[in-house]
Amino acid sequence: MTKAANAAGAINLGQGICDLPTPPPVAEAAIAAIEARKSTYTYAEGDGALRAKIAEKLARVNGITADPETDIVVTAGSAAAFTCVLHGLFDPGDELLIPEPFYGYHVGAAKVAGVVPRFVELESPGLRLTEERLRAAVTPKTRGLVLCTPSNPSGRMLDADEIAAAERIAEEFDLVVVTDEIYESIFYDGRAHVSPASTSPAMAKRCVTILGLSKTFSITGWRLGYLVAPPEMAEKLKLVHDLFYICAPTPLQHGVAAGFDLPDSFFESMRADYAEKRTLMTDTLGSIGLAPIVPEGAYYVLADVSSMGEKTSKEAALRLIREAGVACVPGTAFFSGTHSEDGQGLVRFCYAKELDVLQEACARLGKWGAGPSRPGRH
Repeated sequence: MTKAANAAGAINLGQGICDLPTPPPVAEAAIAAIEARKSTYTYAEGDGALRAKIAEKLARVNGITADPETDIVVTAGSAAAFTCVLHGLFDPGDELLIPEPFYGYHVGAAKVAGVVPRFVELESPGLRLTEERLRAAVTPKTRGLVLCTPSNPSGRMLDADEIAAAERIAEEFDLVVVTDEIYESIFYDGRAHVSPASTSPAMAKRCVTILGLSKTFSITGWRLGYLVAPPEMAEKLKLVHDLFYICAPTPLQHGVAAGFDLPDSFFESMRADYAEKRTLMTDTLGSIGLAPIVPEGAYYVLADVSSMGEKTSKEAALRLIREAGVACVPGTAFFSGTHSEDGQGLVRFCYAKELDVLQEACARLGKWGAGPSRPGRH
């Protein structure tokens, strides 16, 4: 969809590129590290000073106690962290429970590793994770469970009851719980992000918590993330990270270290900015008949495009590029197609854009919705 958007000159609200400015302290620290020739390998688990800052942040923000020497691995992006989990903790043929709708990378990377995705359909309305559906998906080959909160693509945030249900299933069937929390800093309406590993000692012992810096600091191209896990797991993940990636980019590790010193006001301002953009996006979609699922966190919104009358969500997305000059992602990218709801009536928009760009995109959608090509007309 990004290629189609570029070819048509459309505004790309599809891929989660996050082309907002990088916080100056982060950029300046990376530049300083390059100029100081801090360009050789770090340890496979990352720079020690950065891991110390991560441990302090985990305790203060996430409620997770972690030893920076044994429990934390700085990775070449959160995607690399997930890849290390797949190859370090699972064997080919093992099954991994993945709630649906899902982030496509979780499924694709699992398949490449020979790990078999087992999809858990979320309950509608509200896209809730239930113990009954988790239990029904477990087989003798099930070894793990993926939790993504706030979720890509829906923006749903797991609540205490959902996390407790996941813990009961994980305990009963001895599952590794892999949590993707890359959007932990972006949430709305007075909510608070909860890391599943913080909810109980039993959950902490089986959790690999994956966090990242790409979305928070708008540095998706820097490829920096980190994971925290019990020492025996973290050691395996460190070894796999060494084999696949050697280490995360050294000068950029020094850059993001400065980000951990940013005041709380930075994060509050970021959330307020995204809340304004969420309102603009959801109000626009609602006004043109593409009913949004209002996100609780992250910076994506799923919209119902069934009123457009297209046979597939891909056709609807391509039509929006062609007629409105705005790109989104077909909902089928987030569904397996094995359940009654396979994403054909949905598309996903990303609003991690400069406000003026997003305003122009919404103006285009509004004009399209008011014209002869509005939903239901061809």
